[in-house]
Amino acid sequence: MGGSANLNIMMKAARKAGRSLAKDFREVENLQVSMKGAGDFVSRADLAAEAILKDELLGARPTYGWVAEEGGEIEGQDPTRRWIVDPLDGTTNFLHGLPHWAVSIALEHKGQIVAGVIYDAAKDELFFAEKGEGAFVNDARLRVSGRSAMIESIFATGLPFGGRADLPETLQDLARLLPACAGVRRWGSAALDMAYVAAGRYDGFWERRLNAWDMAAGVIIVKEAGGLIEPLTPGGDILSDGEVICANEAIFSKFSKVIRGA
Repeated sequence: MGGSANLNIMMKAARKAGRSLAKDFREVENLQVSMKGAGDFVSRADLAAEAILKDELLGARPTYGWVAEEGGEIEGQDPTRRWIVDPLDGTTNFLHGLPHWAVSIALEHKGQIVAGVIYDAAKDELFFAEKGEGAFVNDARLRVSGRSAMIESIFATGLPFGGRADLPETLQDLARLLPACAGVRRWGSAALDMAYVAAGRYDGFWERRLNAWDMAAGVIIVKEAGGLIEPLTPGGDILSDGEVICANEAIFSKFSKVIRGA
């Protein structure tokens, strides 16, 4: 499937960074790791992947802005466009040898996400979408699931770690949701959780206290796969609030009422 020049730049960059990470992943026991904070790690592999992405993306589009997990924010000469990048979403999985992590790249134009790429290098699955052009994984079209019964549906979320303050809220979510559904999964990568909603593998996803780079690519991939996506707080903003809920259209209303406690 052909895409725009920007999308092709994004896919090339994601694959190049993914190859670098996959090489380090095979030698995970030798990684040099430093502690950033409770439950939040950064490795040389992570920083190397971000350097690759910065070189590829800003090399191709030097006037665009940039915001990324490790490297902070760069204001571009073009104030309407910026790259939103997570070089390694699922760092803790990576460092524990769990093959569930991804490179995530989004392009924002005038405050809207217009293209997104999520690359799962361990499984060689490239999820991507552009505004108005649909969503894909490798060469296959993505569509959200068609399930409409909560009791048949599987949902995903992140669980607070390291004594985070939102643990009680998440436990309340689970207490309401678990009796009503077929299961809840916690796989440790918000980007892949959203890609899996787009692929129909999960029926819905919600999480709090995320960063823009965790979600940005997933936002457009879910939308272009036919899913509904909103901030957890009605009227809010997904990327700035760091809260999101998404699902297929058939289940969204029921799911959101459970999570929001309505």
